[in-house]
Amino acid sequence: MKNKHLYLSLYAAAALLASCSNDDTPSKGEEETENDSKYIITATPTASEGVADYILTADDLSQGTISTVGNGIEQDGTWRYYVTNNNKFFSLLYGQGNPGAVTTYQLNNTGTLDKLSDFQSETVQAFEAVDNDILLIKISRSSDAPIAYWYRLDTETLQFVDEGQINTQELADKENGELAFFSWITQVGDKVYLPYFTVKGISTDRFGTEYPDEANIAVYSYPEMELEKIIHDDRTSFIGRYFINGLTLDEKGDAYAFSSSVATNNGVITSTKPSAITRIKKGETEFDQTFLYNIEEATGGKYVTTQMYLGNGKFLVNLENIENKGAYATGKEYAIINIYTESITMVTGIPAPENIVSVTFRNNYVSEDKKTAYVGITTNTGSYVYNIDVATATATQGLEVQGGVITAISKLAPVN
Repeated sequence: MKNKHLYLSLYAAAALLASCSNDDTPSKGEEETENDSKYIITATPTASEGVADYILTADDLSQGTISTVGNGIEQDGTWRYYVTNNNKFFSLLYGQGNPGAVTTYQLNNTGTLDKLSDFQSETVQAFEAVDNDILLIKISRSSDAPIAYWYRLDTETLQFVDEGQINTQELADKENGELAFFSWITQVGDKVYLPYFTVKGISTDRFGTEYPDEANIAVYSYPEMELEKIIHDDRTSFIGRYFINGLTLDEKGDAYAFSSSVATNNGVITSTKPSAITRIKKGETEFDQTFLYNIEEATGGKYVTTQMYLGNGKFLVNLENIENKGAYATGKEYAIINIYTESITMVTGIPAPENIVSVTFRNNYVSEDKKTAYVGITTNTGSYVYNIDVATATATQGLEVQGGVITAISKLAPVN
């Protein structure tokens, strides 16, 4: 079922504002010069509360200093999230229930960012690059209105080109009427996999569940977004977390699913399964029952909170002690997991957890040659990009961002 009124209004807004962009804006397909690429750093100024992120550019992440003071492009709104696709940088405002702005940038041949569009969209709780699109999903957390809305944004035309609805209560199919809540979006071949956990959706316990020990993935065709299958496993708790991706493909096409094991009921952690990694082999639509990597056992009592694929079977993960488990906690220890050898190595050179104020828990960056991971870490003395050598699992302090807390690290090539 389509919400035609909403679709047309979103489409018209996108088309109008995109058409108002500079006529000289470069288009995809023109030559890109990798040597002139820029790193894109977003940072929240520390000078005052309730301020918007700034988008900064840098040539090098291993050294130097940039500042939010008198530099960068100020964003509209205080809660911004980012995704890169088609050599464009998308800045999404989380409107906390209200419509939010979607602003698109491209790097020109002078090394500066051009704004290609700035339009309103529904506030969404999951978004990801899929093919040449950005797929966005607005997810209900209320049992009184169990409908999720998906939108397909074409990154070439910068217009919404399709939308649809998903009844999350029907999808969850629970006796107590819980809703499916998608933790994130992952493209697997020509399908979209939507891992989900189930939630009560009631005012007294919106995100609580009576089903803490299960992992579910809804498989949809793309771009039609027709439900094809639900993949289920009861060896772990749910995959990913709220606003956190827990499902990633390797070069072989195998999908690895990370569970933090942090399901709650009335605010109390109720997951009995360990934080672990499971696998779906390429071409299969069931979990591989021969594979489970128990992170709590491998680390002697830690659980994974976030992950980033580095390539060649290696993942960079944030870890936290299991006694500090929380549904929204972000670990301040780093490790590299080699899923092919089922081994884990703690990263050295990172500040001690007690000295870390915050870490960039999404939108970190790995180099094209897969040798270096770049993560944002803020301590009481400043906010830095730490360069992690993947081969040795050692980190060195790199670019300093003065006057701001790093929220995202990306990279764009210029379009001439």
